[in-house]
Amino acid sequence: MSSLVEIKKHGIFTEVTLSRLEAYNAFNLEMITQLAITLIKLATDDSVRGIIITGKGKAFCAGGDLKWAVEFAEKKGASFHTLASQLHLAIVEIRRMKKPVIAAINGIAAGAGFSLALACDFRIIEKSAILRQAYTSNGLCIDGGGTFILPRIVGLARSLEIAAFDNPISAHQALEWGLVTKVVDDGKALEESINMLNILAKGSLHSFGWSKKLLTDSFNNSFESHLELEREGLSDCANHSDGQEGLNAFVEKRKPKFSEK
Repeated sequence: MSSLVEIKKHGIFTEVTLSRLEAYNAFNLEMITQLAITLIKLATDDSVRGIIITGKGKAFCAGGDLKWAVEFAEKKGASFHTLASQLHLAIVEIRRMKKPVIAAINGIAAGAGFSLALACDFRIIEKSAILRQAYTSNGLCIDGGGTFILPRIVGLARSLEIAAFDNPISAHQALEWGLVTKVVDDGKALEESINMLNILAKGSLHSFGWSKKLLTDSFNNSFESHLELEREGLSDCANHSDGQEGLNAFVEKRKPKFSEK
C-alpha cells in the first residue's frame, strides 16, 4: 500500500501530511483509511503531545475524490457510504483524542477537506488559501461532521448561507466569521502551528483533554447532566499530578511545571 499520508516528527509534535498531489490531496478510500489508522495510533502515543494536519503542495485537501467515487460502483451511493465511514472514523478520533489537533491550511480546503479542517481544534490558514464546502454544488449534502460543527461556529443562518450558495471563503473572511484561528503569510501555516503547539505544551495536557471533552459534549447533554460531567472532570483534574502541581504552584506563587503526559 502506497503512503498517501506522510508522518514527520517535530520533537513532541507530529505532522500528518495528506499526499495525493495529482488530486489536490482529495480522498480516495485508501487515503482516508490511512488517515484514520494514523490518527488512532497517534491518539494513544504518549510521546506525541500535539498533531498538525496539513496538505502536500498547493492544497490542504480538495475533498472526496469524485472521479474515484464515480468509478467505484454502479450505485454511486455505495462509494460515498464507504468513503464516509472512514472519514467519520477519522473525524471522531480528532474530536475524542485528548491532545490538540491543528489544521495547517496551506491551500484550498473543500468538501471533506473543509469538514476535516472544521473538526480540528484550531485552524491556521495561509492568506491565499480558501475554504469551500463544495458538496452542494455537486448535488450532494455535507458530511464529515460539517453540518454539526459549522452552525456551532458561525450560527444556523450563516451555515445555511454557506451550504446554499457555496461561495469560496477567503482567509480573511474565514477569520471574520470565526472559521479559523489565525491568518498567516503563505508558507507559514506549519511554522505557526508548531508555535501554537509549543505554547499549549507548556500547559496541562490532562486539563486540555478534559476541557476539549466538556466543550464537545456540551451540545449533547442536558444542563444537569453536563454539570455532573464538569464535577467529575474537575475532581479528576484535581487528583491528577498536573492539578496538584497547579494548586501547589498557586499557593507558592510560582509558575507550575506540568508533566509531559
